[in-house]
Amino acid sequence: MNIPTIKCKVEIICPVNLSEDLDKIKQAISNIFPDSTIKNEIFSIKAQSNELKSLKKISETISSSQSQKIYTRNLENNLEGDSTWFFLNKQAAFVGIVAICDEAEESPLGPIKVTLTSSNIDAVIDWISFLN
Repeated sequence: MNIPTIKCKVEIICPVNLSEDLDKIKQAISNIFPDSTIKNEIFSIKAQSNELKSLKKISETISSSQSQKIYTRNLENNLEGDSTWFFLNKQAAFVGIVAICDEAEESPLGPIKVTLTSSNIDAVIDWISFLN
């Protein structure tokens, strides 16, 4: 997979419910974003990466599942300025599966929110969705 040299900040935030195991949530994030730096916050876990390659698993999943239109629509609907975002199912991420959620409620314990920021956000969306 060819990863373009586009600067992109990837921010991941995931709420932590009192009934959840903190280590399992960290594992869920690491499964999807292995190159991110993970930090504990109050009632949430935050992770960050400044590398486009941290989105490799998401891009590969979109390509293999032929769900480009769904992801593209989601990313474009949430586009504001040089930033966009999407939700991932937390339970699916724990077992290494990338599953986008249109609504936060689709992930029963709360979703993982991924925010992408880049001065070339259109190229980032195109690369993730294989529309280039």
